[in-house]
Amino acid sequence: MSQFSYALIRKDPSCHARRGVITTPHGVVQTPTFMPVGTRGSVKGVEVDQLVDTGAEIVLGNTYHLMLRPGEEIVRDLGGLHRFTGWPKVMLTDSGGFQLFSLAKLRKITESGAVFRSHIDGRLFELSPERSIQIQEALGADIIMAFDHVVALPNARPVVEDALRRTLRWAERSKRAHTREDQALFGIVQGGLDYDLRRECADKLAALEFDGYSIGGLSVGEPPSEMYACLDVVTPCLPEEKPRYLMGVGRPEDLLEGILRGVDMFDCVMPSRNGRNAMAFTDAGPMRLRNARYERDPRPLEENCPCPACRRSRGYIRHLFATGEMLGPILLTIHNITYYERLVAGARKAIEEGRYREYYDEKFAGWTRGLPD
Repeated sequence: MSQFSYALIRKDPSCHARRGVITTPHGVVQTPTFMPVGTRGSVKGVEVDQLVDTGAEIVLGNTYHLMLRPGEEIVRDLGGLHRFTGWPKVMLTDSGGFQLFSLAKLRKITESGAVFRSHIDGRLFELSPERSIQIQEALGADIIMAFDHVVALPNARPVVEDALRRTLRWAERSKRAHTREDQALFGIVQGGLDYDLRRECADKLAALEFDGYSIGGLSVGEPPSEMYACLDVVTPCLPEEKPRYLMGVGRPEDLLEGILRGVDMFDCVMPSRNGRNAMAFTDAGPMRLRNARYERDPRPLEENCPCPACRRSRGYIRHLFATGEMLGPILLTIHNITYYERLVAGARKAIEEGRYREYYDEKFAGWTRGLPD
């Protein structure tokens, strides 16, 4: 019997926003939720206790990278991802499909799977639906993904359709290969920007009765407006009693747009990557701390933020980056993840109170006004 469940608690009366709870062997996740990305078993520069303090309840690990280093057998022998990393809460692993898309020059897709060369040392590997599930079961995350075929957007319809058909065949193989009852398996909806293909994929995956449904193949080159239009089509096709996960997205605006359309789960490297590059997310928009205007600025990044970065001044944070101190990227990464977690926590509260559109409008108004001089 599955140890995974999803409960839909509240729907906002003004839109498709949903408030729910995911239950797993390693705890619960309140949705909507944002998952920091720990690609190689670590959110860069952030210790586990610091990550817990951001409000994060679930972290994403990457099958492709962990398969290459240290190898799933080592992770398994050291107790699985939770013990290996020290993360006590819920974990999710992706299938490796997106990394193969992003490493197009190094791989060849066949019906069997993908043959590719490691970007590290050039060794030849093969990743199939069965192999992806085998690796993810060895890694031991609470939620794992079916293996899918991702293509760039925009793209010709025959290319998108071919990838969709293969994704559906691979989804069936992934489901047959899945054996661990303590792991939930999500199917991944593909189909590019073709609404008919997306509907078909969603309907056929729903018939396979996955534990949840991911929306993949977006934020890969198309304008945000086209991604939102696609979500308008896809989310109504997905089972209401299962969680919905928009993969690899995105900006704070994208999270609120996705929640508006009924998405429950998000992940993105943006808060950590931008933090390492001196950019802080705030309710007044992004703040670029290398800018000389902050050199003597005594204010915190954000007045009501509880993170350790906001116990210092903007001038100090700028100083850390100007002098190459590693504390700068660490503090801004923590701040940015805290910002994302506060953003989705605010969305959850607004949905509970039936005022998500008001919350959405307030946030966008602040981002539009921008930072004061």
